[in-house]
Amino acid sequence: MSALNGKRKEYLTVKDLQKVLDSCKLNLNQIDEVLPNIYIGNVAVAQNKAALQKLADDSTHFDLDVYFQPAADFIHKALKTPDGKVLVHCIMGMSRSSTLVLAYLMIYRHLPLKQALKKLIQKRAIYPNRNFLALLLDLDLQLTRKNKTCQIL
Repeated sequence: MSALNGKRKEYLTVKDLQKVLDSCKLNLNQIDEVLPNIYIGNVAVAQNKAALQKLADDSTHFDLDVYFQPAADFIHKALKTPDGKVLVHCIMGMSRSSTLVLAYLMIYRHLPLKQALKKLIQKRAIYPNRNFLALLLDLDLQLTRKNKTCQIL
C-alpha cells in the first residue's frame, strides 16, 4: 500500500498556488519588467504616455480563459519583432495582467503553472484571484494532457 502512495500523482490546488504567491516578498510597484521585454503594470502607467514612451525607448467571475490564447499569441508575436516589448496591464497590475502573462509562459515557454508563478514572483508582487488561479489550473491540466498525447504519438 505504501508503494501505491509513493506513486500517486499529486495534483495542485488553488491553495497550493496561493502558498507560492504568499511567499513573494516584493513590494507592488506601478510597473515591473517580469521577463525580458515583458512588463506588468497598472492602469496609471498604461495611461501615462510619457512612461510608455520611456519603456519603448529603454530597448472574480470573469472568464479570462477565453483570452489566454489570444493574449499569449499577441505577446509572442510582439516579442518576435525587432526590439519588441509588451506591457500587460490591468487596474492594479496584479491579477488579470499577471494571469495573462502566466498563460503566455505556460503556452509558449512550456512552463508548468507552479514554475511560471515562481518565475514571476521573483520580479513582481502578483496575486491572481482564486477564479483566475482555477482557470490557470485548468490550462495547466489541458497543456499537460496535450504534451502527454504528443509524446505518445
